[in-house]
Amino acid sequence: MSRCQEPGGGEEQEEVTGMVCQEEDLKDGQMKEVAVGDQTVLLVRTQGQYSAVGSRCSHYNAPLVKGALVGDRVRCPFHGACFNVRTGDIEEYPGLDSLPSYKVKVEDGKVYVSIPKNSLRLTKRVKEMCSRAPDVQHTIVLVGGGPASLVCAETLRQNCYRGRIVMVTKDTLPPYDKPKLSKALDVDSCSILLRTSDFYQQLEVEVWTQKEVVSVKPADKAVLLSDGSTQRYDQLLIATGCRARPLDCPGRDLKGVELLQRYEDAKEIHDAGLGRKAVVIGSSFIGMEVASYLSDKAASVAVVGTSGCPYERSLGPEIGRMSMQMLEEQSVKFYMNDAVAEIQGENGKVKRVVLKSGRVLEADVVIAGIGVIPNSDFLAGSELEVDLRKAVVVDKFMRTSVADIFGAGDVSSFPLTIRGDQRVNVGHWQMAHAQGRVAALNMLEKPTTCESVPFFWTVLLGQSIRYTGYGEGYTEIIFKGKVEDRKFLALYIKDEVVVAAASLMFDPAVARLAELMATGRIITRAEAHFHRHEGNLDDFKVM
Repeated sequence: MSRCQEPGGGEEQEEVTGMVCQEEDLKDGQMKEVAVGDQTVLLVRTQGQYSAVGSRCSHYNAPLVKGALVGDRVRCPFHGACFNVRTGDIEEYPGLDSLPSYKVKVEDGKVYVSIPKNSLRLTKRVKEMCSRAPDVQHTIVLVGGGPASLVCAETLRQNCYRGRIVMVTKDTLPPYDKPKLSKALDVDSCSILLRTSDFYQQLEVEVWTQKEVVSVKPADKAVLLSDGSTQRYDQLLIATGCRARPLDCPGRDLKGVELLQRYEDAKEIHDAGLGRKAVVIGSSFIGMEVASYLSDKAASVAVVGTSGCPYERSLGPEIGRMSMQMLEEQSVKFYMNDAVAEIQGENGKVKRVVLKSGRVLEADVVIAGIGVIPNSDFLAGSELEVDLRKAVVVDKFMRTSVADIFGAGDVSSFPLTIRGDQRVNVGHWQMAHAQGRVAALNMLEKPTTCESVPFFWTVLLGQSIRYTGYGEGYTEIIFKGKVEDRKFLALYIKDEVVVAAASLMFDPAVARLAELMATGRIITRAEAHFHRHEGNLDDFKVM
């Protein structure tokens, strides 16, 4: 270990330098964690050159050394964020920040990494951003307070946009980590905020909480708010997401019947479920995560689903039955191939759920997770095109059918590159980030298309099932490993190629497949069958 002085930005900056390995220790396409001072660094060799960046993903601190390295990008094994190993810049989401990058020197067959002493403890890097210029009147309004709006705002400021930015959200909170709500209902609001209030003030981004846009007037370039006020815009982003679909049965308005859409809902479900009888309506991702969370907190948990098993259409019956068994081992009871006929109560409070089969389930709290509806009703009369599901139709540049209006996130219907530009509506946290960035760049007349590969995860009893691609309409699933052992990779086949993948305890398989899909690599059914028995995913080379 040595210390040296290096000129930086016109000033001498003290550094800590460590000899971390021999030059021949890594081959091209390999990476390893090394230590410099008290800092852990990811050392990577690509195309004969060494580079060094922060070792932990800026999203949830996953160790990137366990991820997938393809070309100059490393993809996080947990949730799919990608970073350029030469610059540390974030290139795919989720997460907002980049990695610190460090100087590497190869001398006499030894590899040295240098870190500025004043940044030894830094694990992430916020990209440089500008703030508003008082004399610039141009205004961009962002409707919705999710990741699409936040990444759009940050991307604008990262690219020297110095006009006014206004974010309007119905929520009581500024943008927060919404996927955590169904996985950990009793979270503190401060712990899930994506950025602090100081951050928005420094960037001069106005965040209007508890306000709702009720109509859009493109001819006037203005939006009307619920308080009767009007806000003009030069460019507009529609990123209002989706809302939980309400139950359509007698008793749905009783006290104790809950939908999970906001932070306050999560707290209410947590409090209402403690030591009481909970019935979850819906056996897809939200319903299963809520059931998992309550399994050791409620007096009893019952799940009602219309299919034969959870995730039957999305992940397939094998994974669905395994997931059901995991929760059954925690005393969760399932009532599948059934539906709610009526919710009954006493004194306005829920008491029981009557199923169409005639079964009666005692209930103190009922949580509905039966799908979502795009929040686009306020666009009526605006001439913006919506599809049959009421999702806002956008092109690959995130442009809507009306000039200067863009759409992003769960509310949008967009062409998906990996499926030949098939129009889809994908409600993934990661995709909303990516589309917010693309919308911002195109607002600035920097033509950029959305090429992201969908990636999401669900958590049951502390175990994560990861998923990438778009598997709708798959005709076959090829498994590597065994679902019954709860350690597997599932490859979804359609038209003789792999269109999606899911895994449990099989990292970084899904991350690697996502990166291969991102490069345009097509994996055939024959290849998938071969690698099911022979070789491993590293044999799927970039072409």
